[in-house]
Amino acid sequence: MHLPLPRALGRCVLAAALALCAAAVQAADYPGQPLRLVVPFAAGGGSDVMARIIADRLSQRMKQPVVVENKPGANATIGADFVAKSAPDGYTMLHTSPGPQITNPYLMPRLPYDPVADLQPVARLGVFVNALVVTPSLPVKSVQELVEYARAHPGELNFASPGIGSGAHLAGEYLKRVMDIDIVHVPYQGTGAALQDLVAGNVQLSLDSVAAFMPMIQSGKLRALAVGYRERSAALPDVPALAEFYPGFDAAPMNYLSVRKGTPPEVLEKLNAEVNAVLAEPDVQRRLAEVGVLTSPSTVQEITEQVESEREKWRRIIEAAGMRKQ
Repeated sequence: MHLPLPRALGRCVLAAALALCAAAVQAADYPGQPLRLVVPFAAGGGSDVMARIIADRLSQRMKQPVVVENKPGANATIGADFVAKSAPDGYTMLHTSPGPQITNPYLMPRLPYDPVADLQPVARLGVFVNALVVTPSLPVKSVQELVEYARAHPGELNFASPGIGSGAHLAGEYLKRVMDIDIVHVPYQGTGAALQDLVAGNVQLSLDSVAAFMPMIQSGKLRALAVGYRERSAALPDVPALAEFYPGFDAAPMNYLSVRKGTPPEVLEKLNAEVNAVLAEPDVQRRLAEVGVLTSPSTVQEITEQVESEREKWRRIIEAAGMRKQ
């Protein structure tokens, strides 16, 4: 038996109102239980160290434990899938790099989750500033000289990365595109192997983490020509940013927090505000700078829009380089 339309409509309105009230109560009480921060990488890496620094202070501010859980594998998709299938309540967060929502959709033939429909960016954390370095045996001492040399010797220069689809690989392809040069990608099994061959002169250049390169730059075993970010790095204040030559250039891997899509807006805003407060602490900024991170707070809207624009940027680069897997 069907209810008369006015009564059915009234019940729908009542149900909607009750749902809104429940969401408001949930947001007001948030957080009322421990939170988990999923890191889709192995323990000990840069993102893991960064996550633990932030989780420690966030737990103190929010008066609830923030437990870091490492769920590595499948180019960060295992951890991302775990969060994508969690409850939309703000208690399970993903500490992510560009892979899960920005580049993996174009690098991998399929994902176990929808990077747009299942995950909501909530707060930008910071960037791992990278540096364009060359071996001292290469006769270039500036960005302009590198471009001139590469154009005079097409296909002869090799750039190293920790592996196919890695941030350094994508940064190198981005560099090729904006400089309009022909250089060859040489993938390695990790940063250490790439760095070893770079110092030995078996490959000539790379665009990867300042933190990884710094000891070799300071010892003179590598020469820094630029940083791959919109601005200069405090760690290399005399080294220009590539954006000074190519406006808008930004290849520095961004780290940010995402939660399950559908999390109440009030919860998103509260979590964003608490994260931004943590990032504003001088001790947090100092500790993150030590591992090569430049803090970069945002609003929920800003990080959401940035993820969308970064997705489109890297789609073009990946497809132009022929990296997309079918």
